[in-house]
Amino acid sequence: MSRTVQPDPANPAAHVQGTRPTLPAPRFDRLPALTRELGQRADEHDREGTFPFEGVDLVHGAGLLTATVAARHGGPGAGLADTVRVLGALGAGDPAVALVTAMTLFIHAAEARTPGWPSAAYTGLLAESVAGPALVNALRVEPELGSPVRGGLPATTARRDGGDWVLTGRKIYSTGAVGLSRMLVFARTDEDPVRTGAFVVRAQSPGLTVEPTWDHVGLRASRSDDVVLDGVRVPKDDVIGLAEAGATPGARPDAVTGAWNALGLTALYLGVAGAARDWLTGFLHERVPTSLGAPLATLPRFQTAVGEIETALTGANTLVSALAAGVDAGDEEAAKQTGTAKVIGTRAAIGAVEQALSLTGNHGLTRANPLQRHYRDVLCSRVHTPQDDSVLIAAGRSALGLG
Repeated sequence: MSRTVQPDPANPAAHVQGTRPTLPAPRFDRLPALTRELGQRADEHDREGTFPFEGVDLVHGAGLLTATVAARHGGPGAGLADTVRVLGALGAGDPAVALVTAMTLFIHAAEARTPGWPSAAYTGLLAESVAGPALVNALRVEPELGSPVRGGLPATTARRDGGDWVLTGRKIYSTGAVGLSRMLVFARTDEDPVRTGAFVVRAQSPGLTVEPTWDHVGLRASRSDDVVLDGVRVPKDDVIGLAEAGATPGARPDAVTGAWNALGLTALYLGVAGAARDWLTGFLHERVPTSLGAPLATLPRFQTAVGEIETALTGANTLVSALAAGVDAGDEEAAKQTGTAKVIGTRAAIGAVEQALSLTGNHGLTRANPLQRHYRDVLCSRVHTPQDDSVLIAAGRSALGLG
């Protein structure tokens, strides 16, 4: 069955213009508690494949969903270093909550650096963010296109009709679709020459349908479902970056935008691996085989293995944090290294959880224990841009002096 999102004319924040709301200060001190609270229902949402609305509420209540809104818009103006702290903590609790939070934080951060939103549209989003969670995500992937970062025009089209654009198309892997307030839909115009841009679509728009197609092994609660647009109307000015399509119209992120994506998501999955490590250490202290008469944690073999996990995660987290601080400081070289950091960090995260599984055997693969969920979730780190092959080809060409 599909879910059709209906208009909500009663939402007073939807049309607020010309005012600057005051957003709450982020409660970074709440991060340890949030990790625990999100973790209490993460397994339930994973099993049922349900979106963690209450988890998003907790993040909003701590003032974290708008942490990266610029000071000129009444926000805290948090940087990348703070963002990786947030996403690591949320990822350890519930990576689905962390992922939709990441998308929202990245979009606010991009607007802080390079204004592109129509003023009224962004003011309305911020006003809604005061009252409750207002999640935002960019919907770019399509069945035929795949990820536009590798080039190609979207099939989703926008045609002018009076004072509106009218959008028609389908987006897949639309993370958090059922919980979004705004969707930035990557589409092409029906003009000659063709232009592409991100059209600001309200989640309650007539003609917008979320189809529950997400049946994934990992991050099941992210509800990365299909979004179908059937004649969805968008005011003519509610579009970001509308410009004539180049050779690779979807591949336009600057180095800093790429750095936020790479380091933020790597931190998220390192958080997942940290949760797996914590469960493993607890298990090794509690597990007392009768043949041993002492906890497994007392055996040198397990101590060495845990030491390997701890060393890998410490190194990866240190690298991510250091590069994030560099990006905040305007270090261009730090921004260039973040793709490599994603490869190193996500491999460390996956390897740590795999090693935990090898140490625990059947216990780690039992559905009643969270380790198998952490493993399924951490594998999703590979699908995010930049993907390993792109990073490694670029690094190899650079090392070989091929540009």
